[in-house]
Amino acid sequence: MKWNQRLHKFNLRHYDFWIFLCVMMLLAIGLVMIFSSSAPSSVRGKDGDAYSVFRNQLRNTAIGFAGMLVLSFVPYRLWSRLSPLILLGALALLGLVVAPGFADESVDVHRWLYIGSFGFQPSELAKFAMVCFLSASLAKRRERLKYFFKGFLPYFLLIVANVGLLMIEPHLSGSLIIVGVSSLILFTAGAKIRHFFFAGAPLVAGAVVLISVVEKYRYILDRVLAFQNPGLDPLGDDWQIVNSLYAIGSGGLFGRGIGRSMQKFLYIPEPYNDFIFSVMAEELGFIGVASVLILFGVLIWRGFKVSIMAGDLFGSLFALGITSLIAIQALFNIAVVTRTVPVTGVSLPFFSYGGTSMIMFLGEIGILLNISKSAHVDTVLPVNELRAAEITHIGRLRKFVQNDD
Repeated sequence: MKWNQRLHKFNLRHYDFWIFLCVMMLLAIGLVMIFSSSAPSSVRGKDGDAYSVFRNQLRNTAIGFAGMLVLSFVPYRLWSRLSPLILLGALALLGLVVAPGFADESVDVHRWLYIGSFGFQPSELAKFAMVCFLSASLAKRRERLKYFFKGFLPYFLLIVANVGLLMIEPHLSGSLIIVGVSSLILFTAGAKIRHFFFAGAPLVAGAVVLISVVEKYRYILDRVLAFQNPGLDPLGDDWQIVNSLYAIGSGGLFGRGIGRSMQKFLYIPEPYNDFIFSVMAEELGFIGVASVLILFGVLIWRGFKVSIMAGDLFGSLFALGITSLIAIQALFNIAVVTRTVPVTGVSLPFFSYGGTSMIMFLGEIGILLNISKSAHVDTVLPVNELRAAEITHIGRLRKFVQNDD
C-alpha cells in the first residue's frame, strides 16, 4: 500500500505536460543547431574535431536533464528556506570572479571561475538566487512594500549590489536581466510605480555619467552609437550584427536547409553561442523560426498559468520569476540578433552553447514542474474545487498589481 501511495505521489501526470514537452522539443532543435553551427569552428580548433562543441553541449544537456528530473521531485517550498544561503553564495562567487588571485589579469572581462578544466559562470546562479530570495522574502513581508524606506528600498539596494558586482566584470546583459526580472517580481508583489521612479532615476543618471567618463565602460557607449548609425563600422562594432542580418535575411520562408548556412563559416564569430538564432533563421527559414517562437510562447504561457494557479504565494512568485527569466532572456537575445536593441552578449535559453546556462535553466524548469504539481493548471479537479482555486489565486494575483493607496 505504501508503494502504491508513493507511485501515485510521483505520477508524471501530476506535472504540467506542456512545459515538459516544449522544453524537450526546444532541446532537440537546439542540439541540432549546435552541431550545425559549431562544426566549421570546431574543425578549425586545435584538435580539428568537428564534434567537440556538440559533444560538450550534449554532456551539458544530459547533466541538466538529470538535474531537472531530480528537482521536479524536490518540494519547491524547500527553496524558501535555502534562499538566503543561495543568495549569499551567489554574491560571494560574484566577488571571487573579480578578486585578485582569481581573476585572469590578461583579459578585460572576468565572468568565469575555473576549477581545473571546469568553468562556472556565477552570474547564472545570481539570476536564480535573486528570483528565489525575492520570492521567499516577499511571500512573508509583502505588506511592507507599501513603505519606501523599510519596504521597497532594502530590496532595491540588494538589486544594486548584484548589479554592481556584475558591472565590475563587466556583464551588462546579466545586469539588465536581473533588474528586469527582480522589478517584475517586486511589481507583482505590490511595489508602487513611484517607488521605482524615486529609486531608479538617480541610479540611471549615475550610470549614464559612469558610461561617459570611465574608460572601462566606453564600449557600451560605442555599441549604442553603432546601433544609432547602422553600417558606420561594418568591419568593427557592426561586424556581428551585419552578418547576423545577412543570415536572417537569406533564410527566406523555408531556409537553406540544415547544415547549409553560409554565415557560420567564420562570418559570425562563435555562431553556436549568442548568435545561434541567426544561423537557425538562415537554415530553417521563417517556418522554423516561427515554430521555435511558438514553443517558447507555449512554455511561457504555461509558466505564467502555473504562477496564477500556484498553491501558495511563494510558489506563485517563484514560478513567475523563473518564467520571466526565460522569457526576458529569450526576448533579449532575439532583439539583439535582429538589431532591435544594441548588441550585447546574452545567450538563448536551451540553444546557446554553455554548460552553466544550460544546467541552470533545466534545473529551474525542474522546479517549475514541481510547482505545477500543486497548481492544478488543467481541469483535473471537480468543478466546484477548480472554481474555488481559480477565484482564490487569480483574485490574489490581481491584488498583487494593485497599488495599496
